[in-house]
Amino acid sequence: MRSEGRRRAGTACAALGASLLFGGFLLFVTVPVVSLFLRISPEAFIASLADPVVTDALVLSLATAGASVGIVMLCGTPISYINARIAYRGRGIIDTLIDIPVILPPAVAGLALLMAFGRYGVLGSYLSICGIEVAYTTLAVVLAQVFVASPFYIKQARASFEAVDRSLEDAARTLGASPVRTFARITMPLAAGGLVSGAVMTFARALSEFGATIMFAGNIQGRTQTMPLAIYTAMQGDLDASLALAVILVIISFGVITGVRYAVRR
Repeated sequence: MRSEGRRRAGTACAALGASLLFGGFLLFVTVPVVSLFLRISPEAFIASLADPVVTDALVLSLATAGASVGIVMLCGTPISYINARIAYRGRGIIDTLIDIPVILPPAVAGLALLMAFGRYGVLGSYLSICGIEVAYTTLAVVLAQVFVASPFYIKQARASFEAVDRSLEDAARTLGASPVRTFARITMPLAAGGLVSGAVMTFARALSEFGATIMFAGNIQGRTQTMPLAIYTAMQGDLDASLALAVILVIISFGVITGVRYAVRR
């Protein structure tokens, strides 16, 4: 009886400890996010939406993140498919190179891009001769976002292609379908959920990029000042504007999470 009582007491203590730990972690994650909404009134939020700093940053962020996703999908889809289907020599090295942007600190990524595409960079010096300036332009924002966000799509896309049953592709080829038709009609639809999930995560990562952008593209309103940069700048004098931008990013992030879960379930 005593051992049974001790066992029940131990189970109750473990359950209580787990509940406190779980609840404490939820509060730790939730309270800061909720605080953003509590610190700005609806009137101040609406007024901030008319602020050129907010609108410029919002439009620029959505446009550059959208362009980045398009570029990543265009370049990353064939790379992911090749890595998923062909065991070529050096594939491990390619995988490592793809993962480098995830490992690098954002500031280092921005500096690396500047050394490559800046006016006196390895490639930028030749572009400058042709009259093409990359650093501190909107193009630099897109390149920074592509650099840091592309691994999220490529890794997810590869996993999705690897999950496609190759026998279905072989059957389509046996029936006379060309490789391109097989890819478009069989492989892509079956991997679509993972591709959409990867694209959404890429969009979210591009939208939240800060370090590489400010190092490589600068912080110029209407040109290179994305939402994270605008939040950082507004914190120095306009708290309502920074809160409004932060709330918008939280809403978008929630939408991203919902979109990813929906894509995965499909």
